[in-house]
Amino acid sequence: MASSANQAPPLAGYNLFEADAPLREAVEREGGAWAQDMLRELGGLAGTEEAIAWGFQANENPPRLRTHDRFGNRIDEVDFHPAWHRLMEVAIGHGLHALPWREPRPGAHAARAAAFHVWSQVEGGHGCPVSMPYAAVPALRQQPELAAQWEPRLTSLDYDFGLRPASTKRGVLFGMAMTERQGGSDLRANTTRAEPIDGDGYLLTGHKWFCSAPMCDAFLVLAQAPGGLSCFLMPRVLEDGRRNEFHIQRLKDKLGNRSNASSEVEFDGAWAAMIGEEGRGIRTILEMVNHTRLDCVIGSASLMRQAVAQATHHTAHRKTFGRLLSEQPLMVNVLADLAVESEATTLLMMRIAGAFDRPTDPREAAFKRLALAVAKYWTCKRAIAAVAEALECLGGNGYVEESILPRLYREAPLNSIWEGSGNVNALDVLRAMDREPESLDAFRAEIAEGHGLDRRFDAALMQLDKMLDAPDITESNARVIVEKLAIAIQGSLLLRYGDPNIADAFCASRFNGAGRTFGTLGDGLRLSEIVERHRPSI
Repeated sequence: MASSANQAPPLAGYNLFEADAPLREAVEREGGAWAQDMLRELGGLAGTEEAIAWGFQANENPPRLRTHDRFGNRIDEVDFHPAWHRLMEVAIGHGLHALPWREPRPGAHAARAAAFHVWSQVEGGHGCPVSMPYAAVPALRQQPELAAQWEPRLTSLDYDFGLRPASTKRGVLFGMAMTERQGGSDLRANTTRAEPIDGDGYLLTGHKWFCSAPMCDAFLVLAQAPGGLSCFLMPRVLEDGRRNEFHIQRLKDKLGNRSNASSEVEFDGAWAAMIGEEGRGIRTILEMVNHTRLDCVIGSASLMRQAVAQATHHTAHRKTFGRLLSEQPLMVNVLADLAVESEATTLLMMRIAGAFDRPTDPREAAFKRLALAVAKYWTCKRAIAAVAEALECLGGNGYVEESILPRLYREAPLNSIWEGSGNVNALDVLRAMDREPESLDAFRAEIAEGHGLDRRFDAALMQLDKMLDAPDITESNARVIVEKLAIAIQGSLLLRYGDPNIADAFCASRFNGAGRTFGTLGDGLRLSEIVERHRPSI
């Protein structure tokens, strides 16, 4: 019931996992049912007033850099509000940084994706230092002796903040430092040098324009060794207790992601150990990037879901012109359209996470190669538009910080930029299609599993096939191709696994739709039922 002041009650005191039917269904379908108790626990905690307050407090009190102590000694430490540490304790304690490596069982990546999706809705910024340890393990395993040393620490469920030798800590976190000011995405333009020490690693000298989460215990770093660009493991604190020559120049003042520390750093003879083959650094670190790209997709799905939850909740309690917003046809159209986008994104996210669980299946590995780049491009862009539309559903209430929508809106563009902007991912799709044709074959086979379930989908599939079989695919058409691939795979997944009303609305709008903004669904669709499927109840 709306209050006497016609204001919606706070959206708190509900279980984010239980309230998300598409996510629950996908977890079971992708083999993660064994983790449901953990997901329910996490979902319940995410809906508490205390956890919601942590998210606000962590953003209202961003991290602070202390380069020197009071005696003038260089310390390069980052201080965080206690709320940040509470968020991290929950994330690490539930294995969001390491679940598939701690419990290598069927559905572990899918279960971990669902958990990351749920907890990120509380606060997106702390997801960065949770994502990178998860992503670091596959790269680290390319150097078995280092993996044996570091992986037990990385997969610990203890959040042990502070700069100390890794061997003395209950658990550690990893970050990464790849890009430089002169190159950006062009990693081969990196100039950081790695000078070998006889039998004892390398000394790195140079800078990094973006270093994520500089308070972590170790980093994967790209630098130019004598044999070419290589990947290195660089600890913040050496085993004898000395601070490594890793200096934080400043923290970035960012549009969003305010709770997280992103930085510029300088290395002045910082010690590091090589991972993988010399001169093959990009290939080595791409093992990490593949997993962090998955988390960009999960993060975008998480932002959409929270935005839809806020919009459907608000409109069910707010009256205008004598009736609830949720009873007014045009608002119902907008809400349903947002719900359709959210469910399509959730299904795609979980399908790709499931492919990570099946690495020995050649078709799944090939599907993942293309699907990850397609999803990274499309879902991250759609999240920006979806959050903006959800904010508008709350009107002026949505434009004030207390509503959480401004924070979601500022956060949304990050996933589209981090781990390769739109153009980088679109070109990666073309590269995969050209150099790894088996990835396109697997992707098309997955889409084709929806054939015969909807005539509108079938017609779109025929058009897509003609486009993909054309001999004149060029870079300038990359975005068009990726968009059509993304919509086709989402349509196929919805027809096979989604709610029938949502699949109907998706096919009617994404393949034959008259409008490109949210809220342009046609007549004859069961819009109110779609909205109710996605509205949390408190």
